[in-house]
Amino acid sequence: MVTTNIHEDNLLPIANVGRIIKQVIPPNSKVSKMAKETMKECASEFIGFVTGEAADRCKKEKRKTINGDDICYAFEALGLDHYAEAMKRYMERYREYQNHIISMRKVNASAQLDSPRAELSLFGDRLCGDDQICSNVATPTKFL
Repeated sequence: MVTTNIHEDNLLPIANVGRIIKQVIPPNSKVSKMAKETMKECASEFIGFVTGEAADRCKKEKRKTINGDDICYAFEALGLDHYAEAMKRYMERYREYQNHIISMRKVNASAQLDSPRAELSLFGDRLCGDDQICSNVATPTKFL
């Protein structure tokens, strides 16, 4: 029983998985609890697989913090190049956003955004490449 609880602690929350699934299926569709559980386990395993590879790199380089570049490296090392490219684009745009916020604060010290959602809205449609589909994260060859 103890090992089950430890295992459950390493999984994504089922409510979050359910919300993501609902975003990519037709509006009147329903998803069984078993399907949500299966997706939760698969997504958690995938995340663990990728972060494990990134952690190995950090360990070899005697670092304790995994960063976005380590995740990109892990994607490439695991043969998931399309995810690596999407992650690199996202990181580039996020850094642009951070620089934008810094420059706004220099111009006007009171220029702050209320929430992370408001901050991400600055990206607008730029989060997607011209040939990418952002709304359908379930498409295996198109990410972000």
